Amino acid sequence: MFVKKKSIKNILALSITLSLSSVILTGCNKAAETESEVSKPNIVKTNDKPNIVIFYVDDLGYGDVGSYGAKGVETPNVDELAQNGIRFTDAHSSAATCTPSRYSLLTGEYAFREHASVLKGDAALIIPTDKPTLPSMLKKAGYSTAVVGKWHLGLGDGKSPIDWNGKVSPGPLEIGFDYSFLMPATGDRVPSVYLENHNVLNISQDDPIEVSYEHKVGIRPTGTENPELLRQAADPQHSNTIINGISRIGWMKGGVSAEWKDEDFYKVFTNMANFFIEDNKENPFFLFFSFHDIHVPRLPNDMFKGKSTMGVRGDAIAQMDWITGEVVNKLKAEGLLENTLIIFTSDNGPVLTDGYDDEAMEKLGDHKPSGDFKGGKYSAYEAGTRVPTIVHYPAKVKAGTSNTLMSQVDIYASLAKLVNVDLSKEEAIDSKNFLNAWLDASAEGRTELIEESHTLSLRTKEWKYISPSSVKGEWITNMKNIESGLSPIPQLFNLAEDKSEQNNIALQHKADVAKYQQRIDEIKAQTHRN
Repeated sequence: MFVKKKSIKNILALSITLSLSSVILTGCNKAAETESEVSKPNIVKTNDKPNIVIFYVDDLGYGDVGSYGAKGVETPNVDELAQNGIRFTDAHSSAATCTPSRYSLLTGEYAFREHASVLKGDAALIIPTDKPTLPSMLKKAGYSTAVVGKWHLGLGDGKSPIDWNGKVSPGPLEIGFDYSFLMPATGDRVPSVYLENHNVLNISQDDPIEVSYEHKVGIRPTGTENPELLRQAADPQHSNTIINGISRIGWMKGGVSAEWKDEDFYKVFTNMANFFIEDNKENPFFLFFSFHDIHVPRLPNDMFKGKSTMGVRGDAIAQMDWITGEVVNKLKAEGLLENTLIIFTSDNGPVLTDGYDDEAMEKLGDHKPSGDFKGGKYSAYEAGTRVPTIVHYPAKVKAGTSNTLMSQVDIYASLAKLVNVDLSKEEAIDSKNFLNAWLDASAEGRTELIEESHTLSLRTKEWKYISPSSVKGEWITNMKNIESGLSPIPQLFNLAEDKSEQNNIALQHKADVAKYQQRIDEIKAQTHRN
């Protein structure tokens, strides 16, 4: 389907002049129009199919928003979605790290099938271009599709180095998205530039970009060589090329005119999402809004400074909430909110120290990012994948709190049911249709699911089994201050009695351990949808 795309070069001027030397991203005038429109009465627009917006927040823990018990930061926009929708208490990302979770969400497959792991910034696209995806499935139903924000699923074919100065392909457009506006990997990795569709924004051929994850390129200062230039101290992994006062993973030469400014993410990505909504409001659309917040480096805009009692991590949560509200307000202004299915969730659990010294731990106070659960990002324990999950769809949802077991891997098949697309047996093989549970707080979801970290775990309604692992988790404990959950022996927990996973009772339930390990092995061997 044709999508009319506003080039960033045509956007009206922002109040903030970005570091893009010849391009001024603007949107204050546009944003002001949106805010004024919100207060006007609107005619509700309905289509046969609802619009779909997935807010995919980065590193947001179970307890990081108000409706899940946050302290020291307010999230009124997210909480309003929860109040008028379904708040899930036992919903999970597919993995405890970002690339695997994103892979599973977009393919309907567990990431271990593709050996997906956290990628370098110059890694190849890990989703094969001939594989069915969530956006390509929705296109069959007549949807316009877009991804805005963090990507981190790789770019290019892997056969030759990515040409950041020319056409960057394959990428999102080759796996089902009509439009993409991205940071290519993550905020802590180079290249620190925006990528619109196939091209780096505002690149100068007189200052071409070169990227390496093997050795230093160019003469830019690095965190290792010039720590006095840093706004936040960094660990050795994050101490390569300095951009905007922050040292990143990897080395980048050139591309000064194309550099992003971290503090502008809040407006840049919000504007691009809202322009996509405006351009596609007459027909059903799918927007995958993939946040950078609250991933490191945490550099929220000054307008959010002091909005929490927790320093920059808490302020980044407030910024995330503001962004959510701005996109929801745009849907309201266009008369689309009633007929838009919003899924708000996170790619994995929380982490406080993840490469930079931003005082997230020191300023935590009484706030509990993981809620009452154990672990966090990277961890095999519950807080690695149990994340805040909210569904808001005024036209259809039966609101309330749902305690049923849910997985992001099922979004694919459930949305296929919603838009009446039949899936082949080779498509989204781990995804199951739980549309009723996504839309009705009283409906039942899964009876089991896989939680992926550096091992595989099996969850049932009450039980949690963690497979033995040969991977040593000391780096997670020592560098990330998170209990890894990795052990060379089996672990079994009764979450109904021990939700914080304190008592391993595997030795008392050897038959159950064998049963759950057999079930994991059966799922790993699966090649078709059941």
